Amino acid sequence: MPSALITGGSSGIGLAIARMLGAEGYSLTLAGRQLDRLETARDGLDAAIVVANVSSEDDCARVVDEHVATHGGLDVLVNSAGVGIAGTLADTSVKAWDLQLAVNLRGAFLVTQAALPHLRSTKGYVINLASIAGTLPTPGLGAYGASKAALIALTRTLDREEADAGVRATAICPAFVDTQMAAWTGIPGEEMIAPEDCAEVVRALLRLSPYARIPVVVIERAGESV
Repeated sequence: MPSALITGGSSGIGLAIARMLGAEGYSLTLAGRQLDRLETARDGLDAAIVVANVSSEDDCARVVDEHVATHGGLDVLVNSAGVGIAGTLADTSVKAWDLQLAVNLRGAFLVTQAALPHLRSTKGYVINLASIAGTLPTPGLGAYGASKAALIALTRTLDREEADAGVRATAICPAFVDTQMAAWTGIPGEEMIAPEDCAEVVRALLRLSPYARIPVVVIERAGESV
């Protein structure tokens, strides 16, 4: 049975992808910072859970080790853990800058690096949840956008570097998605992209032949670019 590890798997896009992968027959590990939210997310899923904070280097290695110990290998890694703090660049604190880079970029790098030996064995797939804010100027989300632009660059390079090993990587870059992270916008949830839309993109990517490589997918919100 193929297996998938989803960081940030306790809610939002990560959980929607986990549910889709479970329905597709993958055995799962959900990783997140809060045990109670992971336990709630696991309802209805046959999934292992791991409490981990991807801003911790040790946790990034441990979550991969625990997944492989439980499932025997790794076929799909979904780096969905993320944090966004709104604010102009002039007003962004160093703490807020560092946190977004640590979680959104450094964490994805560390988990991916730990996972690569296993993904090479299975010719697996890395899905990185980036953002449309990493592809265009987004006032008020400068630090977040910078972290996601860097994640897109990391993904594109990873996809090229690991091509000979059969590992593929895609950065999914949605506009505002109906999740708790986007609640601050005031946009009605029904006017945002659904988390399940992102999951359907992942489903389509995993069904491609191994000769098709799509390093970046941008999902625009109807009527607007963010």
